[in-house]
Amino acid sequence: MQEQTPSQVQELICINVEKVYDWVVKDMSFEFSPSSPISFPGLPVDAIVTGANISCQVVPSVNNPVVIMNRENRTFTIDGTSVSLQQLTIQKNFTVTICITLVNGTTYTSNGFEISRCEHVVMCAPKGTNVDVTYTNLDCFVCSTGPFFNNGDGTITFENLSLSIAVCQSIKSTFPVTVEFLADYCEPRADLPFACSPVSRPNNCSVVYP
Repeated sequence: MQEQTPSQVQELICINVEKVYDWVVKDMSFEFSPSSPISFPGLPVDAIVTGANISCQVVPSVNNPVVIMNRENRTFTIDGTSVSLQQLTIQKNFTVTICITLVNGTTYTSNGFEISRCEHVVMCAPKGTNVDVTYTNLDCFVCSTGPFFNNGDGTITFENLSLSIAVCQSIKSTFPVTVEFLADYCEPRADLPFACSPVSRPNNCSVVYP
């Protein structure tokens, strides 16, 4: 009898995985205008902010970046078939910072401040499933500034600052399951051969010379 190598031996295996119930990719954009003075650590009391350049950055909030506020069962008709889906109310929490670069080239970054936005998403996410939101892109840019003033206490007041935030997001509903399948054992690949590269010279440009 021919002996089988480890890679030829199959075994019935049970593993724990996450079953994906639904998966959507969508974008969201919104504008935000801070109304209170914003703190900039290290900003001199006499710093001249006239003519400064303003930019912003946004990241998911460290605490509770995504909260599922509500999960409502609703019936939809899709291609003539009645389907029970869930309308999710999702709250997304972000931390925004503002950077101000003075005309002398010095940059100051504000303390981060929290903002939240909610949206509805319809998908197959029955009670008991986990809803995971990941960001494939998260961007912030300044739409308009308007006049802004150094208050002399480490803060700046923006009278008409408008920040535009664009979000590309992947939303999945999942549930842990145990699956069974027949699998082959794996073997390591062969080591890569290593040798010094041969001496080379640049190619001629024979089209133009000689």
